Amino acid sequence: MSGADVGAVLQRALYTTLMVGGPIVLVSMGVGLVISVFQAATQINEATLTFVPKLLVVALILMLLGPSMVSQLTDFTRYVFEVASQAGQ
Repeated sequence: MSGADVGAVLQRALYTTLMVGGPIVLVSMGVGLVISVFQAATQINEATLTFVPKLLVVALILMLLGPSMVSQLTDFTRYVFEVASQAGQ
């Protein structure tokens, strides 16, 4: 396996990580921001107030985008095995 092959696998791994984890992180941050503004406006300082909405939104995102995420992870795994099998030749 050459350095270019390793670089290609690492680049694909980073891309897959961003595509799988990105939506969850972005939506969770958005919900946290909205709740923080609400807490600041109403002066409610309850740490557990953000937990339930974030949990529900993340569960919804996983239900909606879960099949796509699994597909991307499966494609990446197949790619890694193909590259590894070609490296052994």
